[in-house]
Amino acid sequence: MTRLAAHRGGARLWPENSLRGFRESLALGADLVELDVHLAADGALPVIHDATLRRTTDRLGRVRTRTAAELRRARLRGPDRRLTTEHLPMLDDALAIIAAAGGGVLVEVKVPGRGLGVRYFPGSRIRPGARYKGIEERVIAALSRARLLERANLMSFNPAVIERARELVPGLRTTLLVSRMHVRLARARPADTVAWARHYGATDVGLKYTLVDETVIEAARAAGVAVGVWTVNEEPDMRRLIALGVDVLTSDRPDLALRALGRA
Repeated sequence: MTRLAAHRGGARLWPENSLRGFRESLALGADLVELDVHLAADGALPVIHDATLRRTTDRLGRVRTRTAAELRRARLRGPDRRLTTEHLPMLDDALAIIAAAGGGVLVEVKVPGRGLGVRYFPGSRIRPGARYKGIEERVIAALSRARLLERANLMSFNPAVIERARELVPGLRTTLLVSRMHVRLARARPADTVAWARHYGATDVGLKYTLVDETVIEAARAAGVAVGVWTVNEEPDMRRLIALGVDVLTSDRPDLALRALGRA
């Protein structure tokens, strides 16, 4: 059965990566919340997608140069770009809401600087890039404190993050994220991404939804790898992927996705 993940807490409905978005999407019926974490200057884990504050808040500067106290003062912008009363949360704040609601969580571990922390080359050669030192330990500790390890999936485009997480907690569900651009750069077939996930020990592969077809699903089933898709915001695309049997459908519009799933 396909499970629904509210991407950044339902970013087309509420301020992205906001406590309000997490509460609302779980109350609506989403099975999972997807969120992003960076590492702050004092070791805190701010929940924000970008490496800088400009796009989603009323502040400027790089996330990794700010402390938790500074980041908490940042006000979030809504889907219409207007400032809201929501403030930038830390991971513990978000996990408390998810745990209380009985939901699950997809934690995308971001990387410092620009890019996705990985490069692909022709012949499917993969080179992991920079990552925040020690971030995996901190994320896993937060999940453990919230008693969410069994309902969590740690995700990253950087395969080194996946490998480190599995060293720390071998049974943790992990997702290797792969973009359409990386498949093209590797001169690979979308179904080849399943082998990439297996190589790095990931339990799941998370793909740009336009990559997924019957061939990908068949390869994943044969390898025992779960398939997640992002970010699906139109109902015809949702229905196609649900019919294919994807395991997790991630959407900025959990309201539409629930309708496509017949759960509205």
